[in-house]
Amino acid sequence: MSVLEKISPAEIIALEDKHGAHNYHPLPVVLNRGEGVYVWDVEGKKYYDFLSAYSAVNQGHCHPKIVGAMIEQAQTLTLTSRAFYNDKLGVYEKFITNYFGFDKVLPMNTGAEAVETALKICRKWAYEKKGISENAAQIIVCENNFHGRTTTIISFSNDENARKNFGPFTDGFIKIAYDDITALESAITSSPNIAGFLVEPIQGEAGVYVPSEGYLSKAKALCEKHNVLFIADEVQTGIARTGKLLAVHHENIQPDILILGKAISGGVYPVSAVLANNEIMNVIKPGQHGSTFGGNPVAAAVAIAALEVVTDEKLAENAEKLGQVFRSELNQYIQTSTIATLVRGKGLLNAIVINDTEESDTAWNICMKLAENGLLAKPTHGNIIRFAPPLVMTEEQLRDCVTIIIDTLKEFEN
Repeated sequence: MSVLEKISPAEIIALEDKHGAHNYHPLPVVLNRGEGVYVWDVEGKKYYDFLSAYSAVNQGHCHPKIVGAMIEQAQTLTLTSRAFYNDKLGVYEKFITNYFGFDKVLPMNTGAEAVETALKICRKWAYEKKGISENAAQIIVCENNFHGRTTTIISFSNDENARKNFGPFTDGFIKIAYDDITALESAITSSPNIAGFLVEPIQGEAGVYVPSEGYLSKAKALCEKHNVLFIADEVQTGIARTGKLLAVHHENIQPDILILGKAISGGVYPVSAVLANNEIMNVIKPGQHGSTFGGNPVAAAVAIAALEVVTDEKLAENAEKLGQVFRSELNQYIQTSTIATLVRGKGLLNAIVINDTEESDTAWNICMKLAENGLLAKPTHGNIIRFAPPLVMTEEQLRDCVTIIIDTLKEFEN
């Protein structure tokens, strides 16, 4: 580490450029420390983190309770695979199923793995419980979705950058417009082979698109009516981010299959989970799905601690309160702004739409200026800037950040 500490930010960036695959385009900030809502770069500059590692660090950077649980377990037992039992997994499984109100959990490591797991469970349920002919099941998805980067998942993406030259793709998906209940009903009734409906309660990567009130509850009712599984991908929206424990709780619904990741570990370890009740989850038998690291003792200890922090520190309530403040202040500014046209979101998952084209670099330049001014955020889809700070933020800190954001936007006004 002593060698690394002496090299400049430009040299560190050059190392990644030379030795790493070019599958990301980061803001040119080199971070080496985080605590709570703050991160510091290698030169000691302090920033507010307004991305939270795409909502993985809801509990704040390096939360002592979560890090403590990880260290304690890492010094005792880290991995057994699932060839043997360990003394932590069952405790974690009981904890998380009680926490979210399901019978069973299938533990995995990453969000994309959890989505793949949910798709497999849904298909198997369709053949063994619903009676769909094998290989005929279809799952409905939404346009502009983001569920990960695996071959199957990009098969039902309409992001051409994510798809180009990665085919051939996986069949079995029907794509419909998001937030269109008529389109969903039409798709569900178009065939007896519909197994499930996979949906993000808020489309995060698409630009924090919040559906119309009642959309999710109507979608769930349609799924129930036609014996179709409602699958909620809450990898980004879950764990208190939107002002409720789960974003679907805004409409008082319980999905048939729940997909979790990111903040289920507070950002200290890769943990994901798929939850469902017995009549769905019991279709999975030994040897049919698994993961060497899924449900390992460290992951179990970390996830329990991370979820306890959410409850103990009332992070959902804080996200709801601060989200109202954020949108109120930004809406007030936008009324007379020429550079920002809209703010939208729920809880502390928000976005501002910049008054320029998706192809423009205006949002990127604004984010570069925000970094200069001590706040880190990242554009999505060219002209949209997502704002998602850790949920441990105080109102005083949030108002300080609103000032930074508004002052920065003013530099770009015509």
